Amino acid sequence: MSTEILLPELDSEYALTPEQIASYQENGHILLRNVCTREEIEAYRPVIVNAVKRLNTETRPIEERDTYGKAFLQTMNLWESDEGSRKFVFSKRFAQIAAQLMQANAVRLYHDQALFKEARGGLTPWHQDQYYWPLDTPLTITMWMPLVDVSTEMGTMTFASGSHREGFLGHLEISDQSEETFNRMVKERGFHLFKSGDMRAGDATFHAGWTLHSAPGNHSDTTREVMTIIYFADGARINQPDNKNRWNDLERWLPGQEPGELAGSPLNPILYP
Repeated sequence: MSTEILLPELDSEYALTPEQIASYQENGHILLRNVCTREEIEAYRPVIVNAVKRLNTETRPIEERDTYGKAFLQTMNLWESDEGSRKFVFSKRFAQIAAQLMQANAVRLYHDQALFKEARGGLTPWHQDQYYWPLDTPLTITMWMPLVDVSTEMGTMTFASGSHREGFLGHLEISDQSEETFNRMVKERGFHLFKSGDMRAGDATFHAGWTLHSAPGNHSDTTREVMTIIYFADGARINQPDNKNRWNDLERWLPGQEPGELAGSPLNPILYP
C-alpha cells in the first residue's frame, strides 16, 4: 500500500467567518486555530521531516553561517520529489483558506518550503516576502504551519499590522540590514505588532506577500518545525525582475516563462477551486 493511500485527505472545507476575512484584509495577516487536526499532523509530520532530512543541503554548524543561514534550515519544493509532501502541499483546504482570505476566484501554487529553526537558531530578520517574487499582484499569501507545538521562545511569528497596504518598501533581502531598516520603519510608522505566541501543531498563520514580519531566535532545545506554502491569485502577470532574487525566482519557480506573461508554469497548478 502506498504512502499516499495511508495519508489522510486534506480537502474538507475550513469555515472562515466574514469577520476573519475582514481582519485579514485590514491587517495583512491572521492566526487560525486547528487548520489541521492533531491526527492529520501526526500522519504528515514524519513524511515532511523525512523529506527535509533527505533534501536539506545545509551541513555547516550554525556558528559558521550568516544571519540568514542561522535563521532556519530552508528546504524548498518538497512536493516535486516527495509524494507524501505533495499531498500536503496540494491540500484543497489550505488553498481554499488562501483564496477566501485574499478574495480571489482561484489560487495557484507558487512554491512550498520547510523552515526548520534549529535549537538555539537565530532570529528571522524583518522582511517582505514579495521582494523575492516577480509577481505583479498584491494577491499573494503564505501559510505558516508548525508541525509540532511551538512556544513563543521557539520563534513564532511577529507581524506589522497594516504594513501590506504600503506595498514595496525597499530592496532589502533577509539580512542584518533588513532587520535594522524595517525595525526602525515599524517604530516610525507606528505599526501595531501582532505576535502569534504559542501555537499548537496544525494551527496556522496566513500573511500577505507585502506584510512586514519577523521571528525571534529559537531559545529552546527543540527544533521549530514549520511547513509553509505560498499561493498567488490566478491571473497574475510576471513582473520584469529588478533584483537578483527575482531573477532566480523567475527561473526556478516559473520555468520557461517571461516577464509580461500570465504566471502559470507547470510548477504553479491551480489548487483551488
